Amino acid sequence: MAQHSAHGAHDAHDNHEAHGSLKSYVIGFVLSLVLTAVSLIVVLNDVLTGTAAKVVIMIAAILQFVVQLFYFMHLKEEGKPRWNLMVLILGLIIVLTVVAGSIWIMTYNKVG
Repeated sequence: MAQHSAHGAHDAHDNHEAHGSLKSYVIGFVLSLVLTAVSLIVVLNDVLTGTAAKVVIMIAAILQFVVQLFYFMHLKEEGKPRWNLMVLILGLIIVLTVVAGSIWIMTYNKVG
């Protein structure tokens, strides 16, 4: 009986290790800091202006989202990543619908 509980504790330890290592978390953290720094440098130092600045910030935001998914939310490490991806896509569709609808309402809801 004692061997069974010790073996179960070992399995739990293996499952914990599968969620990410210190190296993985450090890489994700450093990438997040770099992407945040890029956005801050572009905005605070007026390196780019107008559309170019917006494009760089949007690209940095998308890359930041991808880094968060893979390094911190472990999208690829699940047993069934396909289901996690489908839930993520559904969530993105809902968020984009709410944001686009809000922008549409704010733009065309003018009292004339």
